[in-house]
Amino acid sequence: MGKVYPEIGGRLREFIEAQPVFFVASAPSGPDGHVNVSPKGMRGTFLVVDPLTVAWLDYHGSGAETLAHLRENGRVTVMFCAFTGPPKIVRLHGRGVATPLTDPGFPALLAGFPDPPDPHAVRSVVTVAVDRVSDSCGYAVPLMDYRGDRDLLIEWGSRRTDEDLTAYRSRKNAASIDGLPVF
Repeated sequence: MGKVYPEIGGRLREFIEAQPVFFVASAPSGPDGHVNVSPKGMRGTFLVVDPLTVAWLDYHGSGAETLAHLRENGRVTVMFCAFTGPPKIVRLHGRGVATPLTDPGFPALLAGFPDPPDPHAVRSVVTVAVDRVSDSCGYAVPLMDYRGDRDLLIEWGSRRTDEDLTAYRSRKNAASIDGLPVF
């Protein structure tokens, strides 16, 4: 049914790059705290950097669980599902780092995305060093039709100044739901 691969290459890379949505799972260290799973999307926001490195643009959102977990322990799993065509699930396990827009290295990371949606409301670039690449059947994943990206997040960000976004991060994204610091 499933297989482990040495890297992201060939058809796996094509599959990943064709998916309009992916899911990110992370958790705090230890037995307490909440496991988080976040859906992500928008064309141009995910990048296979090389056979063992991926990255995505992290836009401002209602929470910042993944960023807090990455800061604490770096563990992350990224999952892609085929909702059309042959069934398939691909998981990328690894260690991630979030580079906030205030970091001097942020502009270079952002420049690596060839065609991102409006990057004004990007709060960080998450880079993952992948240490396990696997697939599984996906036989129970439903068939669904992709109709397009939602533009609500881009519109939301376009109505805010840099100062507004800084205040938003301080107010809404300073800590995880478990109280872990984010930035």
